[in-house]
Amino acid sequence: MALPTGKAGLTARTPAATGGAGNTALRAEALGARLPPLLVAADRVAATVAQGVHGRRRVGPGEAFWQFRRFGEGDAPQRIDWRQSARAQHLYVRESEWTAAQSVWLWHDQSPSMNWRSDAVETTKLERATVLTLALGSLLVRGGERVAGLGSGQPPAGGRTGYNRLAAGLLDGGSETPPDGLPPRQHLPRHAQIVLVGDFLSPLAELDGLVKAYVAAGVRGHLLQILDPAEIDLPFRGRTRFLGLEGEPAFLTGRAEDLRPAYAERLARRQDALANLARTAGWTFAIHRTDRRPETALMALFGALSGRVV
Repeated sequence: MALPTGKAGLTARTPAATGGAGNTALRAEALGARLPPLLVAADRVAATVAQGVHGRRRVGPGEAFWQFRRFGEGDAPQRIDWRQSARAQHLYVRESEWTAAQSVWLWHDQSPSMNWRSDAVETTKLERATVLTLALGSLLVRGGERVAGLGSGQPPAGGRTGYNRLAAGLLDGGSETPPDGLPPRQHLPRHAQIVLVGDFLSPLAELDGLVKAYVAAGVRGHLLQILDPAEIDLPFRGRTRFLGLEGEPAFLTGRAEDLRPAYAERLARRQDALANLARTAGWTFAIHRTDRRPETALMALFGALSGRVV
């Protein structure tokens, strides 16, 4: 990102290598565990009381059939639909729209622009996004929710099974983000919730189209923008070469500090547009800098989910 019009890097620095998958998963779990248990419990109780129906079977449209899916690890045998299973070579469970809508689908950007950090911080945007996404998944399954990676092809699940599936999908590199840095479009039940974590430096019209498609399907969502402090403050001075991380041409300037006012204005316009996009959709939007404590972003995001859980 030289200016917030595309996805690029700010310096000639080589993208930092991410830590091992095991270390990242441990950091994510530790981060979630450090949040005050009473605060987590209070958020969940408040959300349950406010909604009045969470965690209980409910009659009416919410119990409408949504889909059959393959029986998998973590599914109770009592959920097998024997009539459907008898017609095929595999076991199937029947999912209602209401059961599926109580799940949360999580996604984080793994495109090249995320695998970068400035000298001011020790973690890349990708590392921070992974830790926050996994920590949120850990909190959700501990609170009784079911989670799945958006685009993973795995059904949502709760408990240790749900968390392990999420971690495997995020860390095995098998679901890398397309070059446009946008999440996939996936058929989800009405009233489902998704959390999208990334730098959101792709063309705004493309993100707007994706959000509108999910809104039209009755899906609610949350956007968390992850940025390096250098992408916000543009601290460079003098002769500076800006290198793109995703095929953009290099840009050389003799006085980088002269770019700062225009850059700050364009970044502010981009973030205002993102906030407006989310507000119009009935979603939430937040910004997190990688030089700030991740707990703050995690607590705000979990609070937004807790207040909107069906």
